Amino acid sequence: MAAPSDCPIVTIDGPSGSGKGTISRAVAQKVGWHLLDSGALYRLVAFAGARAGLAPEDTQGHARLATAMDVRFGADAAGSERVLLDGQDVGREIRTETAGQGASRVAAWPEVRAALLRRQRAFATAPGLVADGRDMGTVVFPHALLKIFLTAAPEERALRRHKQLKDKGSDVSLAGLSREIAERDLRDETRQVAPLKAASDACVIDSTGLGVGAVVQRVLELGAARRLWP
Repeated sequence: MAAPSDCPIVTIDGPSGSGKGTISRAVAQKVGWHLLDSGALYRLVAFAGARAGLAPEDTQGHARLATAMDVRFGADAAGSERVLLDGQDVGREIRTETAGQGASRVAAWPEVRAALLRRQRAFATAPGLVADGRDMGTVVFPHALLKIFLTAAPEERALRRHKQLKDKGSDVSLAGLSREIAERDLRDETRQVAPLKAASDACVIDSTGLGVGAVVQRVLELGAARRLWP
């Protein structure tokens, strides 16, 4: 099942801590398009599985959850994310490092990826979609009109993630977080199914040392050059 051909799509892929979620949310708000946070979907599968008492290795059970979940993405008046699972805002719960590690684990299972593929493509509706993740431009939306691969130096990604978690009240170690990000990068880049990599036709943006506004402006310029928006 492919995305509707009349729905323009922008994909923003990249490793953990690259800022792709923040950038995608800001771009979607500015141009009035829908948003798909595919990483949150995998976090939700892991979170819902733990809440349902599924064994960590129960791939079929997690795949069934991936199909059945009622999920909505959005933002509040301040621009902060909202992630609704069965009508409940679980955005804070799924952004913990525990949930991130669980997402990386279930994302390696072909059964879960297959279950989520149709759901992800269903987000592509008019007037357009900004999709962020790790395989949006390579697997889920290979015909997207604009593909971005957002990256940053590992040290800066760890610092960003550390600040994000501290701001949310989590007591985390920067050294430990750096190790976890390196481990997750390795898992994501070497998994057999849909490994993390830039699409051959992606525009690579290194956000090291750049503010959110500068990266958003670059994406808007690339989209305008392709006449995706004024």
